[in-house]
This record gives sequence, structure tokens and C-alpha cells, in this order.
Amino acid sequence: MTTPDEPNLERLNGADLYFEVSGPEDTPASEPPLVFLHGGPGYNSYSFQELFGERLAGRRVVYLDQRGSGRSGPLADTEQGADMLDLDTLVADLEALRDHLGAERIVPLGHGFGALVALEYARRHPERTARVVVVNPWVHFPELALTLLREASALRGVPLDDPAQAVRARTPEGEHPAVGEARIEAAFGLLNARDLLNTLQFRDRASRMRLEFADAEGQLAGGGEVQEALVNQGLWEFEYPPFLQELRRPLFVIAGVHDRTSYPEQVEWLADLGGADVTVLDAGHYPWLDDEDAFAEALEEALTR
Repeated sequence: MTTPDEPNLERLNGADLYFEVSGPEDTPASEPPLVFLHGGPGYNSYSFQELFGERLAGRRVVYLDQRGSGRSGPLADTEQGADMLDLDTLVADLEALRDHLGAERIVPLGHGFGALVALEYARRHPERTARVVVVNPWVHFPELALTLLREASALRGVPLDDPAQAVRARTPEGEHPAVGEARIEAAFGLLNARDLLNTLQFRDRASRMRLEFADAEGQLAGGGEVQEALVNQGLWEFEYPPFLQELRRPLFVIAGVHDRTSYPEQVEWLADLGGADVTVLDAGHYPWLDDEDAFAEALEEALTR
């Protein structure tokens, strides 16, 4: 079993994966560890651990930097190669990590894009999943792209011009129309990605500055390689909601009402099709920045209910 509070870089499923295990050494083997799955895609687990880890000191928690992200090895050094990154691979990485840790079951805690990994892991490995907790999830990417385009249009003061109909009209029969990609290109053409996401995800400037300070302290900027690989695999066309009906584990959602990238549209899919128990906080995309106590209470309830 991996020693708690010790950084690890292990070759798992053909990739060098960085993770840290935190919590009491005397945690019973029967108690499933909480595995934090960051978003981005291509972000890292550092800021969550630094900003909220003390509130989880009584639990066994695994902070994972997913394949190609943070302190994990670059995609180019994986057996699968820099261009072969998809949800299947990320789920297989998580299963390889669980096996390496010797845990019978885990509790995936997925944030943003990381919610996809948590949900799909639970769907494929219900016997290895105690429950699933997701925070401000992204599950329907064409719809997310439309949200970003709508918001960018409003911020620029121009009418919404959804390219979906034109894309479908010019797509040859039998081919999938790249609606999500067209929408996101239009959105980021109106407003650059960083400014748009900052506007939609943070409750206030103070929260954004706290996260930026933690990121600077961790010196883990990057993630473009991971994002590019996933986009090349059709990320913006991905629609996960149909799979939500196949989940057989308890599902809990913690949402921030000020995160317009996730709430309410993305969250509603999990409530309607996944039967999720939803808690809405007065927070943004990173609710532990806005109201640490409320997020800690919501997470504890999701882990013990």
C-alpha cells in the first residue's frame, strides 16, 4: 500500500502518473478512498489539495494528476502516444491506479471535465465504485459550446448566431456534423477562452485571484497538449447524457449557481437522467474558493448520506 502523504510517480497503464495519498495511516482497508479527478482538461490536483486538503485530513484521499497533466509525464512519453487520448484511456488509468493502491473500491470525486472520468468509471466498474460525487460537471459538450457562444455574444453585444444549422446542411450524408467545434470556434472568436471562462466561472475577482495565486505557487501552468489531444478525438461533439441512465451507483452533484458553464443546463442532465442528488451553493466553478464551509458540508453529506 502506498505510504500516506508521499508523492508518487508510477508507470501505470503505459503512462507516468503522479499522485499523492493523504490521510490517516490506520484507515480501515474496507473504507474506500476518495480520488480527486481535476478538470481542465489538462489541469492538476495541486490547487484543490492546497486550498481544501486540510478539510479532508480525516479521510484517505488520493490526489491524481491525470495523464499528461500537472506533474504526470507528458503524453509523448506514454505507450499510447501523444495523439491517443480519450475517455476510455483516462478511465483505464484510474482503474490501474485503484489496483496499484490495493483498494477494493473508490469514491471518484470529479470536477468539471473530471466529472466525465468519474461517471464513466462508475458506469464501467460499479463493483469498484462506492458512490460518485461530481462538482460543476461538464457532460454535454455541444450544449456547453452553445452556452459559451451565447454568453460571448451577450458580452460582445451582438446577436447569437448559432452555426449549427449551417454545419448540418453542409455535412455529407453519413458523416457527423461538427456542431460543437463550430460553436466553440465562434465563441472564442468573439472572446478569448481565458477571459470568457473567467467571466462565467468565478463568483467574484477575489476567488479568481486566490486560484491564480495557488496556480502560480504550484508552477504547473500548461495543459494545452491534453486539450489538443482530446479535441482531436472529438471532445466538442461528445454527449454523455445517454450513458447516465446506465449508472448503478449513488450519484451526488455539488453545483455553484454562479458557474454558468455548468449550472443549470449541465447539472440538469445528471438530475433528470442519472437520478442525482443535487446541492446548489452560492459559489462558482471552484466552490471551495467561495464558501469553504458550505462546500465541506455538502461534500461530507454526499460522502456519508
